[in-house]
Amino acid sequence: MEPVRIAAEGLAASIKPAGAELCRLQDRAGRDYLWNAGPAWPRYAPVLFPIIGRLAGDAYRHAGQTYSMRQHGFARDRDFRLVAQATDRCTFRLEDDAASRASYPFAFGLELHYAVAGTRLRVEYRLENPGKAPLPASLGAHPAFRWPLPGAEGQPHALDFDLPEPAPVRRLAAGLLRPAPLPSPVQGRHLPLAEALFAEDALILDGIASRGLTYGPPGGPRLRFDFEGFDVLGLWSKPGAGFLCIEPWCGFSSPEGWDGEFAAKPGMLSVPPGGSIRAAWSLALPTD
Repeated sequence: MEPVRIAAEGLAASIKPAGAELCRLQDRAGRDYLWNAGPAWPRYAPVLFPIIGRLAGDAYRHAGQTYSMRQHGFARDRDFRLVAQATDRCTFRLEDDAASRASYPFAFGLELHYAVAGTRLRVEYRLENPGKAPLPASLGAHPAFRWPLPGAEGQPHALDFDLPEPAPVRRLAAGLLRPAPLPSPVQGRHLPLAEALFAEDALILDGIASRGLTYGPPGGPRLRFDFEGFDVLGLWSKPGAGFLCIEPWCGFSSPEGWDGEFAAKPGMLSVPPGGSIRAAWSLALPTD
């Protein structure tokens, strides 16, 4: 299926029905701010559901049974149904079926709503529980932006958070959360970006205070990134790859040594029967 294109005066976005994945993010001059899914990492901005990161042994236990699930869950590899479309917005939906219940025995409805206005894109997630028991899940975003940004080649890039971020950060070992936190590399509100930050996989801010940041060259045109309803922020890149992932999450990988019931895994959401949760992220492109 062809990507769905939505556009406003200063921004155009394309979204693939496969995974409801954002795959293009262009300004009025046609410059694309999204990573191009190149050989270093063949994705653009996958939807993470119903887990984030990895499970030990790629498996979990629920109600006396063991289920298999690969890193970041299955939503990124499923075809979503386009349920609404206009020139500046669209909505995709995924529901449980026989294939999903083989690895995730829960009823759910997951909607992704994309909307553009001016130079801003907003992506809203709605997770519904139509079942009769609580729905355990994690939910997250994984957008990859060009590093360096268009027009800022050769310039150092940084993140500047809205608030100071002194809380310790977390790291991964073989995809699982290490037990011991580490000192934050954020200098007050400022994080200079360097490939060495990601030599040991993602940088995880599970005590983040901010709900917004700017990304780009200090003193130059910068992306504005905001999120709501998410309480963890992951940052990830591959040295030399040319992208930076800014990832708001509800949840994270299984901690090393953890082997409990799926619903009790640290960081999990629990959506009550008949209930729903919402979360969103948005960004604004640099203005001319």
